[in-house]
Amino acid sequence: MSANARALGGVRVLDLATFIAAPFCCTLLGEFGAEVIKVEQPGIGDDLRRLGRRAGSGPAYMWLVESRNKKSITCNLRAPEGQALIKRLAIQTDILAENFRPGTMEGWHLGWEDLSTVNPALVMVRISAFGQTGPARARPGFGRIAAAVSGVSYLSGYPDRPPVTPGTPTIPDYLAGTMGALGALIAFQHRQRTGQGQVVDIALYEPMLRMLDELIPVYGAAGHIRERTGSGTEYVVPHNHYRARDGSWIAIACTNDRMFERLVTHAMGRAELQVEFASMAERMRRRDELDHLVGEWVATFDAPEALARLDAAEVPCSLVNSVRDLFVDPQMAARDNIVKVPHPLGGLLHMAGIVPKLSLTPGAVDHPGPLAVGEHNEEIYCGRLGLTSDDLSALRARGVV
Repeated sequence: MSANARALGGVRVLDLATFIAAPFCCTLLGEFGAEVIKVEQPGIGDDLRRLGRRAGSGPAYMWLVESRNKKSITCNLRAPEGQALIKRLAIQTDILAENFRPGTMEGWHLGWEDLSTVNPALVMVRISAFGQTGPARARPGFGRIAAAVSGVSYLSGYPDRPPVTPGTPTIPDYLAGTMGALGALIAFQHRQRTGQGQVVDIALYEPMLRMLDELIPVYGAAGHIRERTGSGTEYVVPHNHYRARDGSWIAIACTNDRMFERLVTHAMGRAELQVEFASMAERMRRRDELDHLVGEWVATFDAPEALARLDAAEVPCSLVNSVRDLFVDPQMAARDNIVKVPHPLGGLLHMAGIVPKLSLTPGAVDHPGPLAVGEHNEEIYCGRLGLTSDDLSALRARGVV
């Protein structure tokens, strides 16, 4: 399916952001057919090209993945001529994303008031560490800071050890980018009805804060502060990771009496435990004892046998996968969760597949992130804005593009 035939075919997106959060918002839109123009710094390109491991002499793997399906142009946003070019592009743009500190775009004459003047129908996604308002709005921050601010880091780890950043420090960036894409599409739908554009304002920590289940209402009602519980879960037991005989780890999640009965009676063959630990309150009171019993049972089997017994009893479970496990998991393969695309330097590049899956207008990975900085300058500046080759050469000589 061509990009124009996908759900967002014909939608134009201008990506002024860097690193992960707002660029990921644009990546998601591009996977479903939007034309995404990535604006990079003249000469050196975007900082994401150099973040993390690199493929030989090429750009970082994160650049190749998170700039997939995008076109690359260069523009000096600090130069008045560069700002004028962005405004001209903004006239033809549906959604624009940025993630600078609040006030930076205004200092470049590219804030909401400036851009909405030239395109009142523009949807502007603004992702920053603390959002566009509030006393902390001017403070810098990345994913680790967002996890700490949201309360997620405080909950992560074991009670006798320091708090940890859950997963990787980039998870808040990806969640913020996902919320940014959702906000952009909601605002775009409003624009389709009214012709009015608007700002989508997201603080990097806010999506993490939104996903803290009962944490906030319980504290508000009872003053209860949830503390770290390691790999367990505060309000259900057994709901943990257990080590198998072969050293692998298995996740088991029993969130109600019915699942617990399946575990102890059908999988473990210990029906007496259903009576002894009849209620969730009792299971929580004797958390360590019950976790130990389940852990002892799991440890008598290699992971495949333990998982087979749990699956036969319909107990929610999984191997705790490493990335190596992901590559051989038949479920991942069946759903194209890992896809292979031609690497611009030769060979194949593995990357995460498209989420979500649409039955009629599925997304696709057309190509990895552009290899050359400003690879599409001529196509966009000359083909779209009508500049000549001489104009482009002069702008390049002055450091504008």
